[in-house]
Amino acid sequence: MAEIIIVIVALAVLFELSNGWNDSANAIATVVSTRVLSPVQAVALAVTMNIVGAFFSTAVAKTIGGGIVSPAAVTDGVVITTLIVAFLWNSVMTWIGMPISCSHALIGALMGASVAHGGGAGILNLSGLTMIFLSLLVSPVVGLAAGYLVMRLLAAFFGNFAHGSVNRVFGKLQLLSSAAMAFSHGSNDAQKGMGIITLALVSGGFIDSLKVPVWVIIVCALAIGTGTALGGWRVIRTIGVNLMKLEPVHGFAAETSAAATILVSSFFGLPVSTTHVISTSVMGVGATRRLSAVRWGIAGKIVMAWVFTLPVCFAAGWLIMTIVQQF
Repeated sequence: MAEIIIVIVALAVLFELSNGWNDSANAIATVVSTRVLSPVQAVALAVTMNIVGAFFSTAVAKTIGGGIVSPAAVTDGVVITTLIVAFLWNSVMTWIGMPISCSHALIGALMGASVAHGGGAGILNLSGLTMIFLSLLVSPVVGLAAGYLVMRLLAAFFGNFAHGSVNRVFGKLQLLSSAAMAFSHGSNDAQKGMGIITLALVSGGFIDSLKVPVWVIIVCALAIGTGTALGGWRVIRTIGVNLMKLEPVHGFAAETSAAATILVSSFFGLPVSTTHVISTSVMGVGATRRLSAVRWGIAGKIVMAWVFTLPVCFAAGWLIMTIVQQF
């Protein structure tokens, strides 16, 4: 049994690496595209704050561990299948430069594998899933609205100042907003791996509650930090360059709006897609200039990737688990 847990921890580390690899754009894209920091400087800042943010709380980890399916109904095979599917989907999407929700990938795969193992949807925690899906659906809308409102406020206060002066001031302030975005990313996304490992420890009888062990927090914090260090540069280009042309004031508005939305969600134990939130925040900021400032063709492709992630990973988790059980 101990050997199986080692395998699960290793796969969880791979998942968090792929998570950080895809989501590095969340904290890096805007600050690099506005040329406030060099790519190396931005990565260093993001990695540091990702790791620190992972220690913010474990509320999201507990939601992942117990809010999707009962720990008593989960087997090692379900957890292993979940992590493999989520890791592969994250990696492929990062390779083609598409920002996705690693949360959707993990939750979809866990649901599919659990249903295949348990024989039906009755194994799922419907009340917990309702709360999770509401947070995943509402948070991008909040990010969009917050980005729009924050940018409107900044334009009202600083609209009469010289353009160059505004960019110099917000170039400095964007260091703070970028750090806050990276911190919030670590506070939410690192906990998803923590939740899966803790779920496996409970189902295996190694611990008797969903309280996340300190060593699990450290492992997942370092894993997501390392994934961020890899830098998903194609995804960064999609969000920071292709989606709309950003200046420091826009980057500050988008990062501040997204970081606030994510941190509130983490505090209440709600798993959200940091990718969705920062992307919609950028769209909200762009919409204050004019609707054509956002490249809606790119935005449409991003939304399609979001839409397909959960059902594809559900189907893959269900299929792989069904095949494995035959042998």
